[in-house]
Amino acid sequence: MNNNVYSIIVGSGSYIPTVIVENQDFLNNEFFTPDGIRLKRSNLEIIQQFEKITGIRQRRYVNSDLVASDIASYAAKDALASAQIDGETLDYIIVAHNFGDVRDDNPRSDFVPSLASRIKHQLNIKNPNVITYDLCLGCSGWLQGIIQADLYIKSGLAHRILVIGTETLSRMIDPHDRDSMIFSDGAGAVVVASTESTVPVGIIAQTAQSYASELAYLLKMEKSSNPDYGSNRLFVKMQGHKLYESVLKIFPGLIKDCISKAGLSITDIDQVLVHQANNKLDEAILKQLFALYGINQVPDLVMPMTISWLGNSSVATIPTLYNLLSEDRIENYTLQPDSFIVFAAVGAGLNANAIVYKVPR
Repeated sequence: MNNNVYSIIVGSGSYIPTVIVENQDFLNNEFFTPDGIRLKRSNLEIIQQFEKITGIRQRRYVNSDLVASDIASYAAKDALASAQIDGETLDYIIVAHNFGDVRDDNPRSDFVPSLASRIKHQLNIKNPNVITYDLCLGCSGWLQGIIQADLYIKSGLAHRILVIGTETLSRMIDPHDRDSMIFSDGAGAVVVASTESTVPVGIIAQTAQSYASELAYLLKMEKSSNPDYGSNRLFVKMQGHKLYESVLKIFPGLIKDCISKAGLSITDIDQVLVHQANNKLDEAILKQLFALYGINQVPDLVMPMTISWLGNSSVATIPTLYNLLSEDRIENYTLQPDSFIVFAAVGAGLNANAIVYKVPR
């Protein structure tokens, strides 16, 4: 590996679906426990408690004529335009997702051919040397794609890589499960490119872990919570409380380990871009991370958030957040040259990862 070669983000894009779903739109749902028992509290109480914990007031769903590869192509086009490069010059297209293309009129996973191949086709890229493949690591998939892109670049095997996260979770959620209100749709993309520098820049450290031995099934596919649903269709389900406890136990330490690999301390980090599944959880992660350094007061404006209006779009959350930051579309936040950013995600599997990124000048 060339120690003077680094991976930097040279362009980004996102697709934010146009269908806005408010919390009040769930007032007429029938919610059940995982054991199939109808919840006794009113939907208004359930929704108010949900918003208090998660911070989610609205989320975005795709139109009925769109699938994950479509919205990924829109985000990819924006990223290529932002980077001012021709897609024919890419070395790889890496696409993170969990369910493939799920049609509105036939909600089943479809990823043959791979979404990456479909997106290359939609982008009209002819070069056979642009290699395409998919990643499936739960909500941490896009960040793992960035980690792989960094390894390709630093090993000299690639110079330009398009990394996309795309998901239409609205088509995989159980309308009788209150956790379904968390999930949303979206797509985000970045172009990662090689650069030579005598000082560290771009991705300067990375860490990844998998806890499949004991925590593999905290998120999984199961039938509807409604015993009278009338179909064997499977929906995404999670053990929310157990997941919350497990993430707090392992995730802050993983992020600290990544920061240490970069030769930095938490006080050197300007922003933490963490996967946004739950506002209360994210705040607890940040508080616990600072506590590992003996700091009890978390500084203001460290963790930009979009969950209140975008919900949890899984692999699309962080690349969309980065794109909005790069375009100064999040109030009070911006990307400053030479600042240090932590990207961190955890998702089904249980897979967790982080990188430390120095914004280039």
